[in-house]
Amino acid sequence: MFEFGSLGFFPLTFSFLFSCLFISAGKPIAEKVGLVDCPGGRKIHSGDVPLVGGIAIFLSAMFSLLLFAPSSALLRVYVLASLSMLVIGALDDRFGIRASHRLLCQAIAAAVMVFGGGLYIDNLGSLMLWGTLETGWFGPLLTVIAVIGSMNAFNMVDGIDGLAGSLSIITLSSIALLMWLGRDPWLLLSVVYIGGIAAYLMFNSQWPNQRLKKIFLGDAGSMVIGFTIAWLLVLGSQEPQTSFRPVTALWLIALPLMDMASVMLRRIGQGRSPFQADRQHFHHICLRMGLSTKQTLFILCGLALTLSTAGIVGEIFKVSEASMLMAFLMLFVVYHWAIRHTWKMLAWCKRLIGTH
Repeated sequence: MFEFGSLGFFPLTFSFLFSCLFISAGKPIAEKVGLVDCPGGRKIHSGDVPLVGGIAIFLSAMFSLLLFAPSSALLRVYVLASLSMLVIGALDDRFGIRASHRLLCQAIAAAVMVFGGGLYIDNLGSLMLWGTLETGWFGPLLTVIAVIGSMNAFNMVDGIDGLAGSLSIITLSSIALLMWLGRDPWLLLSVVYIGGIAAYLMFNSQWPNQRLKKIFLGDAGSMVIGFTIAWLLVLGSQEPQTSFRPVTALWLIALPLMDMASVMLRRIGQGRSPFQADRQHFHHICLRMGLSTKQTLFILCGLALTLSTAGIVGEIFKVSEASMLMAFLMLFVVYHWAIRHTWKMLAWCKRLIGTH
């Protein structure tokens, strides 16, 4: 689809510029049709904020692909499935959709990917001593679950300015690097999304000009980005052309994935729906501890970058897949335990300091 060389700069630049254009054109339209995020409840921002970030990112990626990517059946399947997620997300942003209906739509989009594109997890790599662990009949179902998980993971971390966009750029950049090393032409999809998301972050943070009107990503954006990342992770880790091993994919999406899993486990333990919104995410905890939004963003991005780097290093040096999986699971256990006992640990530290 794409040979990444001297042309790599142009898809990135065009996507960035297209995204700026669509954001600027979309803001007044969003305000006119009511596609805005209003403050209240868990939302503490001021004023109505247009939810055009995700739409602009998607459109910028599609226009860039039209310019730089030759048409293919698999690319058309991707466009169809991701467009459906954009529409459902936009409807959810405007009118609100029940979680069960949203999950059904996500499952349908994932099924289009599996059965329309023939793209699914057929093996989990060499996790066992006797060789590659094949998924068999369970592969398509596992892929649907993984795609739904990715979409909801990025939707759930979209709680403070810049977080979902920054974490997605870290993951997409990591995927692009490994695909570049593996000479996988699908890295273009990562590149055009990186450019579009970078433009969104500029408006979201109102940098470098505070007169830029703030925008949000919206469910449309988080679901399309989550779907795209899942698409690239499955495509990059499965035959016939693999850029990285399946276990490496876990490390590239580690922080959003662990945060989602930990929050869902805590909600289930409290007898609530795992999809019931609350303020128990890692970024919420950081804010309640007194950290600023920028400090929280810096800490979470630093952690995500560290985990992605660990995955890349493990991939490049061919660390045992079983060892990488065990390390990931141990890290999740520590993460989940630490999040559950945050306030107890803080109280213990205060007492310890007070005794000296």
